[in-house]
Amino acid sequence: MKINSICCIGAGYVGGPTMAIIAQKCPHIKVTVVDINAERIAAWNDPDVNNIPIYEPGLSSLVAEARDRNLFFSTNVDKAIDEAEMIFISVNTPTKTYGLGKGMAADLKFIELCARQIASVAKNNKIVVEKSTLPVRTAETIKNILDNTGNGVQFQILSNPEFLAEGTAVKDLQNPDRVLIGGINSVEGEKAIQALVEIYSNWVPKENILTTNLWSSELSKLTANAFLAQRVSSINAISELCEKTEANVDEVAKAIGMDSRIGSKFLKSSVGFGGSCFQKDILNLVYIAKSYGLNEVADYWEQVVIMNNHQKRRFARNIVQTLYNTVSGKKITFLGWAFKKDTNDTRESAAINVAEYLINEQARISVFDPKVRSKQIFFDLNCIGTLETSEIDKSIEVFEDVYSACKNSHAIAILTEWEEFIEYDWQRIYEEMQKPAFIFDGRNILDSKKMKAIGFNFSAVGTTH
Repeated sequence: MKINSICCIGAGYVGGPTMAIIAQKCPHIKVTVVDINAERIAAWNDPDVNNIPIYEPGLSSLVAEARDRNLFFSTNVDKAIDEAEMIFISVNTPTKTYGLGKGMAADLKFIELCARQIASVAKNNKIVVEKSTLPVRTAETIKNILDNTGNGVQFQILSNPEFLAEGTAVKDLQNPDRVLIGGINSVEGEKAIQALVEIYSNWVPKENILTTNLWSSELSKLTANAFLAQRVSSINAISELCEKTEANVDEVAKAIGMDSRIGSKFLKSSVGFGGSCFQKDILNLVYIAKSYGLNEVADYWEQVVIMNNHQKRRFARNIVQTLYNTVSGKKITFLGWAFKKDTNDTRESAAINVAEYLINEQARISVFDPKVRSKQIFFDLNCIGTLETSEIDKSIEVFEDVYSACKNSHAIAILTEWEEFIEYDWQRIYEEMQKPAFIFDGRNILDSKKMKAIGFNFSAVGTTH
């Protein structure tokens, strides 16, 4: 089965970059990315590719190469569904904020809406590919909707989860550790699997393309994120012990990371993990375990999130305690708002939680991030739901220049590991701050000896203050 036309529903952090790579590597395939968000689609179509809505190193040049050749962005969802032979579903699956499973289960309303729209529009056979991160056995729900509300069309459902790390998404797509494709064990199911295998084979070695059943594929994505997050929470738990015992968490991490059975990745202590996946996917896994009565399994994985939340509160509390138990009226500068470097994604960023804590302590917060704009920062804080808009407006000021953001500050909190932060003129920053001047390095990126030599009171996660 040779695929000539692809549609992707969802022009977000997964759909946009993934389809850009497919379009670049498969110039013979027409790739259309659709979204009901007209503002987002307009940004993807902006003549200046530097204005596309997602910042990822290398992404703008990919879009520039393929856009209007075989890569298209549109709000006409029905037309794209009708013309496509293969449809990727790449819409948001947030944690439910209501009803059964509130706070843990994945909200699948957007997935269901996609399935119903595909069923109502499709006039010929389609392959539907789950690209969103979904609970195990979601494909069964999609298949049921497609088969019972459609027009007699035959649908094959595949699971093809993404394993992208924001900030390195283009590299991850170009040279993936593995591509996972799950499908039904039937003649038609195998044909559908092979159709997607052939697309990826245009640039991915076949030995790196793993095929499984649907349920294994769906569960593998949740499990992979849970394992990675578990490592972060594990080293962060040790970071608190290091601070009490005068051990250095970076030295501990290096020592254990050299064990080949453990490895060094995801052993960097910090203020905590963020992003759209880790917490959401772990809580989803917890909910699934509880729904099967596996309470011990659920408790085990939930502790990963509990530890992460504790780390963020602990970091904020340390700022208050170090600044003589009050930050009321004091200017605290946040360097970084994105949840990690090389992305403008702020979902579940530690900066949001630390800001909430300090605003409740009546601090004045100035923010500088190289890629996150003021509108997003105020949106994030308003979405918490615990702060009044008027309280946020008077407490937060966003700057376009790092030196203005730091001027007259009592303390600086490093909340994103942007590499440019290392190269700043820290002597100048120190001279223009209130004295004593404090730095709280939540990402362990600055040289403590250099900072202390300048005159800063310096502390980092996992080291003795």
